[in-house]
Amino acid sequence: MGRVRSRQALGAVLALLMATGWAANHFSALIPVYSSREHLSATLLDGVFGLYAVGLLPGLFLGGALSDRLGRPRVVLPGATLAALGTVALLLDHGSAGLLVGRLVVGLGAGLAFGAGTAWAADLGGATGTVLAGVLLTAGFGVGPLVSGVLAQWLPAPLTTPFVVSLLLSVLAVAAAALVAVPATDHAGGRTPPPAQPYQSAARTLGWSGPVGLLVFGSATLAIVPLPARLPAHYDGPFLVGVACLLTLGAGIAAQALARRLRTGPRTGVVGALSSAAGFGLAAAGGTAVGLPLFVACCLLLGTAYGLCLREGLLDVETLAPPARRGLLTGVYYVITYVGFGLPLLLVAIEPAFGEVAPLVVLAGLGLAMALVRAVQLTRGHPAR
Repeated sequence: MGRVRSRQALGAVLALLMATGWAANHFSALIPVYSSREHLSATLLDGVFGLYAVGLLPGLFLGGALSDRLGRPRVVLPGATLAALGTVALLLDHGSAGLLVGRLVVGLGAGLAFGAGTAWAADLGGATGTVLAGVLLTAGFGVGPLVSGVLAQWLPAPLTTPFVVSLLLSVLAVAAAALVAVPATDHAGGRTPPPAQPYQSAARTLGWSGPVGLLVFGSATLAIVPLPARLPAHYDGPFLVGVACLLTLGAGIAAQALARRLRTGPRTGVVGALSSAAGFGLAAAGGTAVGLPLFVACCLLLGTAYGLCLREGLLDVETLAPPARRGLLTGVYYVITYVGFGLPLLLVAIEPAFGEVAPLVVLAGLGLAMALVRAVQLTRGHPAR
């Protein structure tokens, strides 16, 4: 009975992560709608897309550390609720003020939920919970934009219906976690974390997870935001962004599942970094006008990089972080991954000086460098895997 209850609790936490990931990322499919209907500038929309990270980063830092002290539910549930309130702001105000406030609040709430929620899943399910947390977050990141893109493309009220759907999912997920997961969870103060093993330390955790973490969202956001804009003009609309999300994040989920099935171990991080380098390099080869086959190939390569690098970093944190600091270090790892979330805005800012191709060549070199770092680390063996 205890095992069944634990599985149900883990399922509720994973559903909450998926719903919050949906709320965080489905906005990307609606950017073309804001541009055409509200006549908002590309610079404003790119800035709003990145503003999410401004709220997210402090949420990740604070959420993980607070969950180590207060318990996971006391951070995750308010965080997911805050993200839902940000969705309400986006639902009620489609102008620049609503966008700025809504995306900032969604980012802060998601930051509180992501790091602490992943640590909660690890507490309930160990390495399996950690991996599934990454998979369900990825599912939310991918399915959310696809569904919102479909709703915006073919149903009335394209800036209302997607937010209503996201809000309903968030409310249901928060309620399920509160009713199912909280009663099955040991709270801070009710238990003492197990002692750290000799190989567990903050420095070792970040030394292993950090290099692959840098490539996680840098890979995914390139495929989802700048790359669709390089397709011919007859490929347009919110559904296109949804397709980019589905291809990229679907490839990420498939790569994670394959790595788990094949039990490829920590060398999977090398494959992820090389996939990132290949995707950036292929995008650079395409230049300013990307054809549909090249676009699909880039999405699949960059999505594979996203999935494998996210998986390996989370497993590094789960195995190398001292149990008493797992929430904090999970949050720090997510902060490292979200450095790449600012990549689309950075590319727009430096394009007048460096063009569209040269920065992608540099990013391909970064992917190769991170693969080399991981490979060199593995020559001494992984401390815990």
